[in-house]
Amino acid sequence: MPTQVITDREIYKRVVLDAVPKAQSFLWIATADIKDMYVKQGPRMIPFLQILSNLIDTGVSIRLVHAKEPGPAFRKDFDRFPNLIDGMEMILCPRTHFKTVIVDGKIAYTGSANLTGAGMGAKSENRRNFESGIFSDEPEIIRPLMEQFDQLWIGGHCQPCQRKAYCVTYHELIG
Repeated sequence: MPTQVITDREIYKRVVLDAVPKAQSFLWIATADIKDMYVKQGPRMIPFLQILSNLIDTGVSIRLVHAKEPGPAFRKDFDRFPNLIDGMEMILCPRTHFKTVIVDGKIAYTGSANLTGAGMGAKSENRRNFESGIFSDEPEIIRPLMEQFDQLWIGGHCQPCQRKAYCVTYHELIG
């Protein structure tokens, strides 16, 4: 698959419905905003968190970096899937603004879409955002995205950062 520009509803189809559920080893997600998002699975709509929960059950390692605390609807659905607490590593970093999804180091999306229904195109045509991004399986595209994610994950930017007091892992959030 050549690198492609994808937009709007195509982000939902290619990233959320197709690429993410096929993760076998790891899934890395970076987003500025995260909200409770429902996605189509068969004839019904399910929480995106259920897809992540199912991946954890198959041994997929999931890392999520987000810039602000999710709202109460996200937390309510999160609590429905107890394996997310220990099976999904989360870091809140208020300086995160990049939006990237990396599946097994083999497929990546990067673009404007936050991990929300409106951002990823899961909402109806008249309720979703206008978004665009790059979808690729080319190592020369994926490698720098993984390096950016990994540098943030390991704290490579933390020492000089003046917002470190606001960065927390999920375990620190829930006490």
